[in-house]
Amino acid sequence: MKAVRFHEYGDPDVLRYEDVEQPVPGVGEVRIRVAATSFNSVDGNIRGGFMRGPIPVELPHTPGIDVAGTVDALGEGVDGIAVGDDVIGFLPMDGNGAAAEYVLAPADVLTPAPKSVPLADAAALPLVGLTAYQALFDHGKLTAGQRVLINGAGGAVGGYAVQLAKNAGAHVIATASPRSTETVKSAGADEVIDHTTTGVTAAVTEPVDVVLNLAPVDPAELAALVTPVRPGGVVVNTTVWMPAPADEERGVRGIDLFVRSDAEQLAKLVALIDRGELHVAIAERLPLAELPTLHARAAEGAVHGKVIVVPPTA
Repeated sequence: MKAVRFHEYGDPDVLRYEDVEQPVPGVGEVRIRVAATSFNSVDGNIRGGFMRGPIPVELPHTPGIDVAGTVDALGEGVDGIAVGDDVIGFLPMDGNGAAAEYVLAPADVLTPAPKSVPLADAAALPLVGLTAYQALFDHGKLTAGQRVLINGAGGAVGGYAVQLAKNAGAHVIATASPRSTETVKSAGADEVIDHTTTGVTAAVTEPVDVVLNLAPVDPAELAALVTPVRPGGVVVNTTVWMPAPADEERGVRGIDLFVRSDAEQLAKLVALIDRGELHVAIAERLPLAELPTLHARAAEGAVHGKVIVVPPTA
C-alpha cells in the first residue's frame, strides 16, 4: 500500500511517499481502508521531534491522527464492529497514523461515521472536535446562560467550539482576524473581537465564566486572559507549552488541556452533525502524495482552516 512516512525527525522534507506492507490487525484491532485523514498542527510537531517526551513514536512513523474510513478486516476479540462499517476515530498519537491507504485502529476508539457528510470529510472532526468539546464541557463546565470568551476562534478547533458553546446556550464572545470574522459569526458567535486592532481584555466589558485560549499568543497576552474571568471561573488553554494563567485570590483556575480519544464523546458530536446542529468545515482536500507539501506550507503559516488528505484508493 502507499503511505507517507518519516524515517528521521526533521523538516517537512523528511516525509516520503512510499510503498509499505499492508498491516494485519492484532487482538482488539481493526484494519480500516482510509477514506481520509486530516492535518493537525501536532503532526508537524511530532515530525519535527519536538514531542518525543509526551508522544514517543517508533521510526519510521506514519502521521495522521484522525481517520475516516471503512472497516475491512477484524482482529481477534473485536465485537460490535463489522467489515464494511464506515467509522471515524482519533488514533493513538504514539502509533502509526492514517496517512496511508490502510491503518490499524484499536476498536474501542472508533465510532460510526456521520451519515450526512461525505465519509472523507468526517476525517476533519475527531481531534479538533474532541478538543473543543473537552475544553468547554469536561474542563470549562460550561452551561446555559454562561458567558464564554474563545480566543483564537478562527481556526478549526475554534469553529467547533463556537458552535458547541452556542448550542449549549452560552453567550459566545470570539476573537478572530478579519479573514475569519464572517466564518466565526456564521458559526454562532454573539460578539466578534478583531484581535488585530483591539486588545482582547479591553474589549470584554462584562465578566465571563470561561475563557478558552486556542491562540499561540505571547506570554503577557496569555496571562492577561485571566482578567475578564469572574471569581470562581476558569481559563482553559490548549497551547500547552505555556501554562494556563490562574488567579488564586479570586478562585480562577487555569487548566492546560491535553486532548484524549473518547469514542462516546465523538458519537455525541456525530449525532449533532447528523441533526444539522454541528457543521463540518473543510478548507481543502488534497491527495496523500501532497502531504509533504502541506507540512511545508503549514510550517510557513500558510494553511488556514481544516485540510483533509485523501489516499489514492478513496
